[in-house]
Amino acid sequence: MSLQDKDVREYFHRSYTAVDGLWFVKVEEKYGFDKALNIDKEVWMIMPKIQARFLKSKLNKEKGLLDLLDCFSVKLELDGFKFNVKKDKKSVKFIISNCPWHNIMAKSGRSHLSGNIGEVICNTEYQVWAKEFGDNINFKLEGEICKGAKYCTIIFTKKKMR
Repeated sequence: MSLQDKDVREYFHRSYTAVDGLWFVKVEEKYGFDKALNIDKEVWMIMPKIQARFLKSKLNKEKGLLDLLDCFSVKLELDGFKFNVKKDKKSVKFIISNCPWHNIMAKSGRSHLSGNIGEVICNTEYQVWAKEFGDNINFKLEGEICKGAKYCTIIFTKKKMR
């Protein structure tokens, strides 16, 4: 039996998302939702560093808003997000119209928790992404699909230097 590249990617993507969800549910069963979310936050303070550094290495990128734009776009594509990008000299906006993590929560009957998880994890994860591309990059999240908004808008901006 031989799998095509797309089948291998799907296998690993499903495994990655499944283990994340299973891990959370098992910690939640043993210690409660708040403790599971706090531990998950600690994980997502590290995971973006691993992802960003891997993509910077593979895409030959280093620091700055444009390198963040390139790497973060690839990350979103690999994770299965649907999004558009708007950029100018000082900022990059990722407008997400479909979030696979929220979709997984909804499919598992846990959409009522998605907003709580998204608020903590997305803010943590994307702040780490910003820092990986420079101390002069800020992050802001406007609107969240998991809280009923039509889009999540992730905004990375250059800090004003004095």
